[in-house]
Amino acid sequence: MSGDRAALRRAIAHGERDGGHIEFKERLSKELHIGNGRFESLAAQLRHRVLSGDGEATYVVGVTDDGGIAGISPEAFAESMDVLSLLAEEADARIEDVETWRVESEGDGLESEDDGSGSEGDGPEGEGYGLVGVATIRAGSLLETDDDHIVVGTAGHVDHGKSTLVGSLVTGQTDDGEGGTRAYLDVQPHEVDRGLSADLSYGVYGFREGEIVHMDNPNRKTDRARVVKESDRLISFVDTVGHEPWLRTTIRGLVGQKLDYGLLVVAADDGPTRTTREHLGVLLATELPTMVAITKADLVEPDRVEAVTREVERLLRDVGRTPLSIERHGVDAAIEEIDETVVPMVPTSAVTGVGLDTLDSIFERLPKRANEEGEFRMYIDRSYKVTGVGAVASGTVKSGSVEAGDELLLGPMADGSFREVEVRSIEMHYHRVDAASAGRIVGIALKGVREEEVERGMALVPRGSPVEPVREFEAEVMVLNHPTRIGDGYEPVVHVETVSEAAVFSPSEGRLLPGDTGRTRVRFKFRPYLVEPGQRFVFREGRSKGVGTILSVN
Repeated sequence: MSGDRAALRRAIAHGERDGGHIEFKERLSKELHIGNGRFESLAAQLRHRVLSGDGEATYVVGVTDDGGIAGISPEAFAESMDVLSLLAEEADARIEDVETWRVESEGDGLESEDDGSGSEGDGPEGEGYGLVGVATIRAGSLLETDDDHIVVGTAGHVDHGKSTLVGSLVTGQTDDGEGGTRAYLDVQPHEVDRGLSADLSYGVYGFREGEIVHMDNPNRKTDRARVVKESDRLISFVDTVGHEPWLRTTIRGLVGQKLDYGLLVVAADDGPTRTTREHLGVLLATELPTMVAITKADLVEPDRVEAVTREVERLLRDVGRTPLSIERHGVDAAIEEIDETVVPMVPTSAVTGVGLDTLDSIFERLPKRANEEGEFRMYIDRSYKVTGVGAVASGTVKSGSVEAGDELLLGPMADGSFREVEVRSIEMHYHRVDAASAGRIVGIALKGVREEEVERGMALVPRGSPVEPVREFEAEVMVLNHPTRIGDGYEPVVHVETVSEAAVFSPSEGRLLPGDTGRTRVRFKFRPYLVEPGQRFVFREGRSKGVGTILSVN
């Protein structure tokens, strides 16, 4: 909800004029404004407004023709934005931004507007207050993205410099030695203050005709949209959590996102830790091609960097991987050899810039891993509410593609049912896009469901798809670490896609020992989820952990 009403006051003061770029609409509805030839007429009107404003028009919704503040219900406002989006698309334009304000009751004047400090949803929706909004519409269709979009998941111990390294890459700026560039990621203020992350965060930069497209302003979401718009090739980072108590969140980031590559960081002034080994185990368990950055090379002598590098090389060889020194063998070799068994390594410093050019060269040329074909599926990682839009589900598209207007199923709910929903719009790093395909990190605005009903671990699939909620499945697992034995009734947390749920194991042979590989029955303890054969998962309980593959479901 916007606080500053300046944009609204300016638009109303300017007024709706013939030959002007401002249009007043009390509301737009699909029933009244799409049929009976009105749609074409309204699209022509919108095109005229855009041309009159030299490529930009302003639509004020929730006001009368003479500029009086009316205010409409949140549901009516959301429908108006749906219709306006369709009109813009017909006119070869797009909605660039929407600001909204609340009025206490329909018909009140501007002075009765809420100051924006109240929480959304006070009182029954559509009763007691209405919404008025200003939509900025620009010429040109929504961004059409190609398949050259790499998603990289970072991992490593707390304070080893993951977020700072990513911040320096996406901005092209060296760090101040205090972790300043980490503010360019999607982190919360309290995380910036403490210097560590407690949830997944995201960063993006790109390349265009050999030039790097960096972020400029960390506090302006339109800057991310600019990077997406200007780049021919995008690099998105899913920056995970290094602090040990949040290992569950890190596993969610590495297992639940459709990543192309992993980037493990190890600080030269500390070396590999138990958390480093935990994160490496998760990366390798998911068979994700991974690189290692030895960070903070500026804080130690060169021989210390070499010693830590050798230590990491031994760690990789112990788990059957082949380390490859980029300094020794070059960028070409790293790009050609990186896979599930070969791990390129490079020393870096976000303060001096050492190694950053090398990583830029690698990310510019790394091949996109094959996208999964088939029908659309996305597992939800986050949900949030946008005033005037409604529920938004965020995650990485696992397979297929989705477009605005698609009819989908959301679920399973706690009782195993699925909800019919419709895609209002799609955003990628705050930029509206026409469609999203496998591998994209997107936010999908949904019609037909409240935000509080959307939960992490749910899936979105096309309406009409055969969906069967799963409470139990048969799996083959490998026990990586356990103090004794795993027997019938063992209850770890299972991480599959974005699902993180307590489950009960029933090993086929009665028990599983550390290092064993065997079959087990797995039952979600509290509710069903949409999982399928072939999906890999990680399970963890205390110091115990392992990996598995779903063999069959029922």
